[in-house]
Order: sequence, then structure tokens, then C-alpha cells
Amino acid sequence: MQPAIYLDNSATTPVLPAIAAVMHKMLVENYGNPSSLHGLGIAAEKALAHARRQVAGLIGARPAEIYFTSGGTEANNWAVWGISRARRRQGKHIITTAVEHASLLAACRRLEAEGYEVTYLPVDSRGVISAADLEASLREDTILVSVMSVNNETGALQPVEEVARLVRSKSRAVLHVDHIQGYGKIPLNCQKVGIDLLSLSAHKIHGPKGTGALYIKEGLRLEPLLVGGDQEAGRRAGTENTAGIAAFGLAAELAAAHMEERVARMRKIKIELATRLLKSIPGAQINGPPPEEGAPHILNVSFPGVRAEVLVHMLEQRGVYVSTGSACHSRKQEASHVLKALHLERWRLEGAIRISLGALNTPDEVTPAVEAIKECVTELWAL
Repeated sequence: MQPAIYLDNSATTPVLPAIAAVMHKMLVENYGNPSSLHGLGIAAEKALAHARRQVAGLIGARPAEIYFTSGGTEANNWAVWGISRARRRQGKHIITTAVEHASLLAACRRLEAEGYEVTYLPVDSRGVISAADLEASLREDTILVSVMSVNNETGALQPVEEVARLVRSKSRAVLHVDHIQGYGKIPLNCQKVGIDLLSLSAHKIHGPKGTGALYIKEGLRLEPLLVGGDQEAGRRAGTENTAGIAAFGLAAELAAAHMEERVARMRKIKIELATRLLKSIPGAQINGPPPEEGAPHILNVSFPGVRAEVLVHMLEQRGVYVSTGSACHSRKQEASHVLKALHLERWRLEGAIRISLGALNTPDEVTPAVEAIKECVTELWAL
């Protein structure tokens, strides 16, 4: 099902056969509109309710606190714009980080154009914010603090629990967490940690594209992003993608059931890849946290004298699939804003590739992947 060696799982993951089967059944058998009153509609609504329980279970949420969206981008947009609209009388100050996903940063920039003030917290050499910087930035008019749990390019982990404690004790702000890269890999309990909003996406955990969710803490007022019908308890209009949502639910259930084993395997592969790349390719540098730290599935590495986009295409010819960074910007010939925030040398910005793992990767792929990368880098050096 996978290409030869697929190491671009942070961009998207292949849908597992069991998940695809659920989606197919919803498309051809249980195809009713969940808003319809007849039997097919009721069956579809039951499928949505089941998926809501499955998705909620992985983050310690109540099923009624899960609202399905078209993906992570919509969830991030909704969190930012929904709070900014609902709390504009309280203030117009938002705090986020310099290394957030484009869907979050673009939403903040649009608000800046509307008169809101946004503080972008800097990060250290590992890509991690300082709690002291956050505390110093909190104000009486701060209405939202938004941080990602796992950076999609470097795998850096933000101190979400510490952030939550500061936000609760030092402000009246709402806390939003982009957990899209952490879901199913980094345990996070919304109720225990004290998170108000949390974004999720199905296609990062071997579910389908075009399906996501936003956790909204019970009682939190959030302006809707889409208006029209009464779907999703009247908070998100539009007929639900029942096939994608049912598949998302199963993907979440499987991720929960196999999280410990998957994470252990991915971390072992990641560390082995990093160790062997650094040993076999002179001058190679890890960008972000050391391999032993950070998320278990993301490794960002630069090679001197190499342009990343050229290396990516050379590796593809050898059946190895990696990326230059976020899939949202991989076609742009410019350095990643995430790597720029780490203040890396120019050659590291230009020569950085992201290797990201999923549930289907195995230790047997390490040797051929390292050999292919070494061959390509050596060939580029000889040009």
C-alpha cells in the first residue's frame, strides 16, 4: 500500500485498510443524512455519535465537546476567529508562537489587519518557547493564547501543561492547543491539563483527508465560523462528512489502542536514523530538539552544500519519500518560518529535509533510507 519507503507522514498518512473499509461502508450503505428523520438518517447520526466518543476518548473529553470540521485548518481558524469575535469587548490581544502552523498564523495576521494585537513568542534553539516570555506577555486584555503541542516541522514539544497553568493563574484568556501532530502520539488530557480549545485532524493518524475536529470546552462561548443549518449542535453549519467522520473515529480508536507500541517503534526508528545520518554524512546537523527529545516521529536534518528540494526529488527517484518541511509550503522556494525562528545558518535553511514516521514504518527501512540519502548527498557534492 505504501510507496517503497514513505517518510512523509507529517504531511499525510496512508489510510489503513480497516479505516478505508469503514469509510466505504458509510458511502455505499449507511449513506443517509444525519439530519434526516428516517431510518437511514438515524443510522448515520448514530455513526456520528459513535465517532464523537472515539475521538473524545483519546483526549479525555466529553463526546459533546467534539465538533467535526473539514480538517485542521478549519479547526485552527475557528478557534482563533471564534474567540476573537466572542471576546472582542474583553480585549483584542492574542498570544501565539513564531513557529505555529500557517493556518494559525494566517488567521492571526488577518486579525491584526482588523485592529487586533498579536504577540508572537520567540523560541530557543530547540524550537521551544519560554514560560517566562509567556508570563511577561500576558495582559489584562489578552483574550487568547494559542500554542501547538508538537511542531510539524521539527517535532519540538511545547510545555503545554506549564502554559495552561500560567494562563489559568495569570489571566482570563482562553487556551487553544493545536494538537494535530501530537494526536495519537503525545498523551494529552484536555480536562486534566485545563485546555479550552484543541484542534485535531484525521489524516495525520491514518484517517482520511478533509476531516478534523475542534474540542470546545463545555460552556465556552465561541462564535461560529460557518452559519446556516443546525448541524453540530448549531455551532458548525453544513452537512457532516459522515464517511470521513466514521473513519476518523476508528483511526482514533486504533491510535489509542496501539499508541504505546507505535510510539516506541517510531522513536527507535527516529533515533537510529538520526544517529546513522550524523555518523555517515559529514557536516549533517539536526534542526530542533535532539533526537532523544521531541516528538517520536519527526526528524529535521540539514546537509551542507545541498539544496533540500533537489535532494527530495533525487530521493523520490530511489523510492524514498521525504519533504522539505510543511506540506502547506513545500512548493515555495523560500526558507521555512519555523527554521528561521531557530536562527539557523543559511546552509541549514537551504539544506533541511523533514523525515516523519507513521504506524507503518519499520526498523528494516532505516538502512536503505540512510544509504539512499548518503548516496544522493554524495552525488550532489560531486557536481
